[in-house]
Amino acid sequence: MIVVGGEALVDLVPSKVEPGSLRPALGGGPYNVAVAAGRLGVPTAFLSRISEDDFGDRLVQRLVDSTVDITYVQRGPEPTTLAVAGIGPDGGARYTFYAEGTADRLFRAPEVLPAMSILSLGTLSLVLEPGASAYEDVMRRANVLTVLDPNIRPVLIADPAAYRARFKRWLPDVGLLKLSEEDAAWIAEGDPVEAAMAWPCPTVITRGGAGLSVVTGAGELVEVPAAPTTVVDTIGAGDTVHGALLAWLHTEDIKSVEQLRGLDANSWREALRYAGAAAAITVSRAGAEPPFAAELVIGI
Repeated sequence: MIVVGGEALVDLVPSKVEPGSLRPALGGGPYNVAVAAGRLGVPTAFLSRISEDDFGDRLVQRLVDSTVDITYVQRGPEPTTLAVAGIGPDGGARYTFYAEGTADRLFRAPEVLPAMSILSLGTLSLVLEPGASAYEDVMRRANVLTVLDPNIRPVLIADPAAYRARFKRWLPDVGLLKLSEEDAAWIAEGDPVEAAMAWPCPTVITRGGAGLSVVTGAGELVEVPAAPTTVVDTIGAGDTVHGALLAWLHTEDIKSVEQLRGLDANSWREALRYAGAAAAITVSRAGAEPPFAAELVIGI
């Protein structure tokens, strides 16, 4: 089973029906990843703390509707984290967060971890305390293939140097990195591909309309173009890539760092095309709406 750990929140996004107003959309990086993997038909569980408020109820129901196991979801009386999302001229999303004292920040690592073959972590859950330390504890104890997407939100990182140092300490426990070229450049303070070549694990880099790249376990750069689509907005695109990669790894029965590092260029092209096709569907819709498996028909 794939276990995705991290925050679930509500994005307040510009309404296309009532200009100048905002509408709530269920989201959060890890939450979107879990929804994407669940919709693609692989056994997925969500590990998080979600509010008992109305937004929290809706977040949990959407997980259920996306066939995500909610056994390991903690509930609490704290409010749901809010993220005000704006859309830039290029269609990209930008965010302002209201996360003080919210439910997902108070996640506690369970004494007994869920049985899992792959663990996925990232985004705010590895930044905001006390939950960040709890998720880091899960990462250290899981002893399984771990996929990490830092999904950098600079506005929430008070000490960039300390975050970069912490990121380096995570790397020995990470089997696969997935991140945008902007995030890679921010972390490395330099060229994204050069940085990926230096990191000890395979690294998938999303490049928007330029497609997807991976630096493989053998240090080879493999690239695929973006799948043709009409972009409505890019909310949830990277999360869909992440969720689809998890689904592909599960389907191919890749459960160890050794198997992942042994993948050849052709296998990585197949994985990236699959993830890119899923993301192309997501960006053709308003908000983070990853596809179900029946919608995903591609030629590898």
